[in-house]
Amino acid sequence: MPKKVVSKVDQLLDELIESDHSPEAILGEGGLLKQLSKRLVERVLQSELSHHLAQAESDPQSPPNSRNGYSAKTIQADFGQVEIQVPRDRQSEFEPILVKKGQRRLAGLDEKVIALYGRGLSTRDIQAQLQELYGVELSATLISQVTDGVMEEVRTWQSRPLDKVYPIVWLDALRVKIRLEGRVHNQAVYLILAVNLEGNKELLGLWIAPTEGAKFWLGVLTDLKNRGVEDIFIACVDGLSGFPEAIATVYPQTTVQLCLVHLVRNSLKFVSWKHYKAIVTDLKSIYRATTLTQAEDALTGFAQTWDHLYPMISQIWLRHWEHIIPFFAYPPEIRRVIYTTNAIESLNRCLRKVLKTKGAFPDTDSVVKLLYLALTHIALKWTRPNWKSALARFAIDFPGRVPL
Repeated sequence: MPKKVVSKVDQLLDELIESDHSPEAILGEGGLLKQLSKRLVERVLQSELSHHLAQAESDPQSPPNSRNGYSAKTIQADFGQVEIQVPRDRQSEFEPILVKKGQRRLAGLDEKVIALYGRGLSTRDIQAQLQELYGVELSATLISQVTDGVMEEVRTWQSRPLDKVYPIVWLDALRVKIRLEGRVHNQAVYLILAVNLEGNKELLGLWIAPTEGAKFWLGVLTDLKNRGVEDIFIACVDGLSGFPEAIATVYPQTTVQLCLVHLVRNSLKFVSWKHYKAIVTDLKSIYRATTLTQAEDALTGFAQTWDHLYPMISQIWLRHWEHIIPFFAYPPEIRRVIYTTNAIESLNRCLRKVLKTKGAFPDTDSVVKLLYLALTHIALKWTRPNWKSALARFAIDFPGRVPL
């Protein structure tokens, strides 16, 4: 077995921790990690100044320059709060790169603040987390300034150009509380989740309005059109009145499919726990039917079994049947993708977990900022459906509309 080679760095570290390798001695306040980080920052600053002086010396037009002592500076970083000695030059021309003039936080700390905020932590929780983990004290004002810096990125994202074609989009809205003119109001956050031609999920945008309505959705869809979306094959929506008509106004070729998750949930509002499981099973026999004829027979059977107790359920399905039946025209590979209306439901569920940690938001910007940051984490967990077979079927069912 070859002998393990021990580097000089390993030897130095072994010597440093030889006398005391307790957690407090290494990780605690004034511990080895903090002291090494402090020395490393100071050594880098010394090297930067040496490079600056060498460049000045090689330029015959530059005035003579040299080192001129140090100035103390307190910085905040992942390893906590520490005071460093920043070298100076006599001509005051030296501009450090690692710790710039006026900079009080090293790179990495802002990212941690933004990540914690995006997971729904309040300003007070972020303060406590950073204090506990890194010994860093940040004011509420500073945390707000760091997270507010995201808004320019949000505005760019919200107005970015979109693809010309999206095979499937899901349109939904969730509720938030926003304080407006001293009073708390319920507002609707409009969300559009899509699957692009590569099979990847993409949130196209989010919009805020006092209530959810087809008229506002018409404006949202027009915004998509203005940002480059020319065609949508299938739009999955809830049962909002006027929704299909709004879609047809902007995208007349789009097939509107009622969200089965919303439909089932609305049906179960009327059901007692005594009959809950039996009705869920019978509803599955409708939307999991192989053909439209089987689905119609299952709905008739459901009405015969349950109309004497819950007549409103079959009426809901019959009223929306026009926008339920497109589902049965598709093969299993597309049905599975469409039924991932669970995708928008899963997204909403994750966003609600973040939102519930907040009370009423002070303004709409704070809502958009939080949801945008939360989405960056949620999107990391998105998976792709079995897309190749679905895309091949789209090419057959929507001839001439799939870009080659």
